Amino acid sequence: QIVLVSGHLDSWDVGQGAMDDGGGAFISWEALSLIKDLGLRPKRTLRLVLWTAEEQGGIGAEQYYQLHKENISNFDIVMESDEGTFRPSGLGFTGSAKARDIVKEIMTLLQPINVTDVYDGADGTDIDYWMRDGVPGASLRDDLSKYFWFHHSQGDTMTVQDPNQMNLCAAVWTVVSYVIADMEEMLPR
Repeated sequence: QIVLVSGHLDSWDVGQGAMDDGGGAFISWEALSLIKDLGLRPKRTLRLVLWTAEEQGGIGAEQYYQLHKENISNFDIVMESDEGTFRPSGLGFTGSAKARDIVKEIMTLLQPINVTDVYDGADGTDIDYWMRDGVPGASLRDDLSKYFWFHHSQGDTMTVQDPNQMNLCAAVWTVVSYVIADMEEMLPR
């Protein structure tokens, strides 16, 4: 059984693609790194996917889906960060009402950093295939007030990334992915 965390590299046509979506790739990598460094071993597999060709029609995601859809019942949740890594506020979630209640309970663990909201609908070109087939999905929600200042521009460089805000995003990704991967049962469909 698999909990998938992901981000992608897509906006390298201009700038460096550091915010869109290098940040999502960074926090996904960091989540697994933190879990390993803490010596935690969840009941399910945590899988990191760094998507490619999202801007070219989601070609990488479609290929991955085609290769793994026969095991779709083993995917517990698919998570994608693709809206920058500014100050997080919570998660967008797509799934059953029972699964949403569980995710809301998990998010209460993040009260100390004031990131507890669960919004309707996960966003993510790379996880859409899975969500359409009923796999619960989550996307990081953060402060988008500056996102389009840098989105697909020469300004999308590493200087946009705030290490403190990225750490908060990584904390959200780490807690949510680990708790779901370590629950007794998969999220209800």
